[in-house]
Amino acid sequence: MALAIEPLKASFICTTPLLPLKPSKNLKSCQNPKKPRNLIIHCSVHPDPWSLSTGNRPKPISKNPKNPLSDDNARRIIKGKARYLSVLRRNQGPQAQTPKWIKRTPEQMVQYLQDDRNGHLYGKHVVAAIRLVRSLAARPDGSYNMREVMGSFVAKLSFREMCVVLKEQRGWRQARDFFGWMKLQLSYQPSVVVYTILLRVYGQVGKIKLAEQAFLEMLEAGCEPDEVACGTMLCTYARWGRHKAMLSFYSAVQERGIIPSIAVFNFMLSSLQKKSLHRKVIDLWREMVDKGVVPNSFTYTVVISSLVKDGLVEKSFKTFYEMKNLGFVPEEVTYSLLISLSSKTGNRDEAIKLYEDMRYRRIVPSNYTCASLLTLYYKNGDYSKAVSLFSEMEKNKIVADEVIYGLLIRIYGKLGLYEDAEKTFKETEQLGLLTNEKTYIAMAQVHLNSGNFEKALTIMELMRSRNIWFSRFSYIVLLQCYVMKEDLASAEATFQALSKTGLPDAGSCNDMLNLYIKLDLLEKAKDFIFQIRKDPVEFDMELCKTVMKVYCKKGMLRDAKQLIQEMGTNGLFKDSEFIQTLSMVMHEESGRPDYVDDTVEALNQINTLALELMLGLYSEVGNTCKVEEILKMLLKTAGGLSVASHLISKFIREGDISKAQNLNDQLVKLGCGAEDASIASLITLYGKQHKLTKALEVFSAIEGCTSGKLIYISMIDAYAKCGKAEEAYHLYEEVTGKGIELGVVSISKVVHALANYGKHQEAENVIRRSFQDGLELDTVAYNTFINAMLGAGRLHFANSIYDRMVSLGVAPSIQTYNTMISVYGRGRKLDKAVEMFNKARCSGVGVSLDEKTYTNLISYYGKAGKSHEASLLFREMQEEGIKPGKVSYNIMINVYATAGLHHEAQELFQAMLRDGCSPDSLTYLALIRAYTESFKFLEAEETIMSMQDKGVLPSCVHFNQLLSAFAKAGFTEEAERVYHTLLSAGLSPDVACYRTMLRGYLDYGYVEKGITFFEQIRESVEPDRFIMSSAVHFYKLAGKELEAEGILDSMKSLGIPFLKNLEVGSKTKAP
Repeated sequence: MALAIEPLKASFICTTPLLPLKPSKNLKSCQNPKKPRNLIIHCSVHPDPWSLSTGNRPKPISKNPKNPLSDDNARRIIKGKARYLSVLRRNQGPQAQTPKWIKRTPEQMVQYLQDDRNGHLYGKHVVAAIRLVRSLAARPDGSYNMREVMGSFVAKLSFREMCVVLKEQRGWRQARDFFGWMKLQLSYQPSVVVYTILLRVYGQVGKIKLAEQAFLEMLEAGCEPDEVACGTMLCTYARWGRHKAMLSFYSAVQERGIIPSIAVFNFMLSSLQKKSLHRKVIDLWREMVDKGVVPNSFTYTVVISSLVKDGLVEKSFKTFYEMKNLGFVPEEVTYSLLISLSSKTGNRDEAIKLYEDMRYRRIVPSNYTCASLLTLYYKNGDYSKAVSLFSEMEKNKIVADEVIYGLLIRIYGKLGLYEDAEKTFKETEQLGLLTNEKTYIAMAQVHLNSGNFEKALTIMELMRSRNIWFSRFSYIVLLQCYVMKEDLASAEATFQALSKTGLPDAGSCNDMLNLYIKLDLLEKAKDFIFQIRKDPVEFDMELCKTVMKVYCKKGMLRDAKQLIQEMGTNGLFKDSEFIQTLSMVMHEESGRPDYVDDTVEALNQINTLALELMLGLYSEVGNTCKVEEILKMLLKTAGGLSVASHLISKFIREGDISKAQNLNDQLVKLGCGAEDASIASLITLYGKQHKLTKALEVFSAIEGCTSGKLIYISMIDAYAKCGKAEEAYHLYEEVTGKGIELGVVSISKVVHALANYGKHQEAENVIRRSFQDGLELDTVAYNTFINAMLGAGRLHFANSIYDRMVSLGVAPSIQTYNTMISVYGRGRKLDKAVEMFNKARCSGVGVSLDEKTYTNLISYYGKAGKSHEASLLFREMQEEGIKPGKVSYNIMINVYATAGLHHEAQELFQAMLRDGCSPDSLTYLALIRAYTESFKFLEAEETIMSMQDKGVLPSCVHFNQLLSAFAKAGFTEEAERVYHTLLSAGLSPDVACYRTMLRGYLDYGYVEKGITFFEQIRESVEPDRFIMSSAVHFYKLAGKELEAEGILDSMKSLGIPFLKNLEVGSKTKAP
């Protein structure tokens, strides 16, 4: 192309002698020295500008008055035809190709009637010629002779009409051949117009060489190219991406002094921009402005786009405001580019200003603009504005793309709306937009932030299953998932995969190290550090801190010194307080006496973590002198005691109690006491570990030196946790006697501890004192008080506590309602319990009925014998979506058992199995009880036998239920059989079993069997009032007074009263 353009440029630039042209009344000369004619052509997509019949360029108003028509009837014909065509245009719509009426002279009107155009643009002979030439497109190239084809049109077409035929051609071959025939006609005269038409035809199909040849031919024919011809050529180059040729030709046009129109400049600018030649766009723009060409809206749009993409921020906005000042309305794409630029540069105010301007002009933003704004809001944390923008998008029916959905997922994640983020992700998938790795990663990170690594891993696996390529960032996120899951093998494999993409980043290395530390794999951590320092990985501050943590935990003093020295010479850590503190602490170990003082003077700001690590390091290597030295240095600085206290708390939080204790002892040795919070934390930790002696040692060491209530609170808590409720109460009395207010939490703990260990009176005293002192209690405290009094059986006082709670406006919780249902239930006030249940149901926001609430009331319904109401409530619980648990099923089966409804109990048992709830020992006991209450002894015994098949071993309680049923019914032999089954099962009968057997013998008068049974068990059973009294009655009835007296003497010596009212054979006597 460069070789082709050079002769064109050379011929174009050189002086071409213009040949004189014959004057023509159909077409003006291509050169008019008096008044040059400016032709405008829009790159071959519109009708020729000089066509008189189109009306695109209306003829200027003549200075001479209009000559009257010679034929009066012609005016009528013209007006009638105009009305007809007007109706025709309206019926055909806005695209109707009908000519506009123009002024004609009488001679032109006569010619118009002779042509018989009948309202068409051209005469019939012109239309016929156009159709004939167009029809040649169906024939192969070279298979026809244009001279023969056009033979019937020789001397019939004027030059203008031939130009019309040429212009209307659709194929470049037909245009080329017709132009060759056209040049042979007598009416032909070389003109820039006809060559411009030919250039346009060639340009439309990309025949660049033919266009260049035609342009050279035009020059050789002596036609001076005008701005239209040059513009057509420039548009041809621009259209087909021949930028070098276009710019070279443009240079030649400049040298000829021809200035292209704004339309041509727009075409050139747009073409250069499409190829991302933004610098050349800007240069061409400057040349255009310098030449005085007035830009239009499209020009500004293209130029601003290139300025933005070339990074010229100030010039972009300057050009934008210049465009607005000229009255042009910027397009949406211009706003979008500038908003995106403002977002990237962090100019939030400018971006919002542009968006508000768009809204003022009622320009609907594109999804790209919305994505830029969402990105800006996300970076600045304006999440509410981001959600508001998305609502506007829905209102304006702007279709969101995957980028916008991805941003929304991240924003929802930042707001903690994890369910909304997951819903948005699923919506993206349903819309078929889920194709980009970044969207999957965004959702995975949201799950990670919520602590749900399982869901995050599911997203990553879904991404892998869909063959979406894993980038480096994907491996980083996958590694974070496995680290959070503590899956060491998978984490190591992922880290290896990440390493294959390049050196691992410091964050991923830090994640792996933290995993090793968390799993207590310090040897692996050491090897890992050696590897990343060998690679070498570029450290950041967090990685440096983690590596130092490993060195300090392992006592690697030499490695720690080497790392500190390397980090100290690294320019990135030059101003790091962490590195400075480490360097100063390790500055010298020669034992200089002035070392501490010099260091304190030099150390302006102390990094707590650095001191913590150094203290840990020197504690690990056993250098107590260095530990004391660091502490001395620390205590001489401003706020040093606070730092040391913070370190004690830090050790306690990590569970390293020995370091915390040693550091505290060192502080006491130096005559300083740690802050109350740290001492309280140490006492609390000892309390959790049930090391009361240690807690007392710490407490005694500072008692009398401080009056901080935190320490007293922690000591009371330690007493409570170690089961010393009485000591906790005494300390509470002592502290409150000093006028120290312990607070709601501590008082609740005291009451809870006292109630758990049966100190109910003391618990009541604490409660009443808190009321007397006017302590402002919360819901948890009131719940603790009510529950304590419920356990103590002080139901009236528990009720009064609830009334006080409500009267003071403290909102009850579901636990409050549950406890009060128990209070009224135990007090046999079932109506009050039901009322409390209904209050809980209607309480509204913050309180929702749970399984425990329903089960509690169901239990009391059962105890009151209201099995129907209990059944309805159980069904209501299921309808509310609360799935019954094992406890709920057991209670409901017990209700049915009490009522003797064994069918309902059996059905509920089967429903329990269908729900996947495994029955336990209590379930089977309730079912056995249901059968025995209904005298279904066989089913009860089968249930006991089936327990072993289900993996639940029967106990004495289960057998005793059946024993009792047989004994009460008088089936003594069956009771004996079950008793022997119990023994053969390897179980040792309890006192209840013995009593049941003796009761059966006693009621039905089996004296001998009773005596035999008693003599079998008397050595193994503990002294029991009923068993011994029954034996006395048996012996007396059998006439064995001596044995009876012996048992009575034993009962007297043991202080066991004798049951005189027992009667042998009471159930055998007639009523």
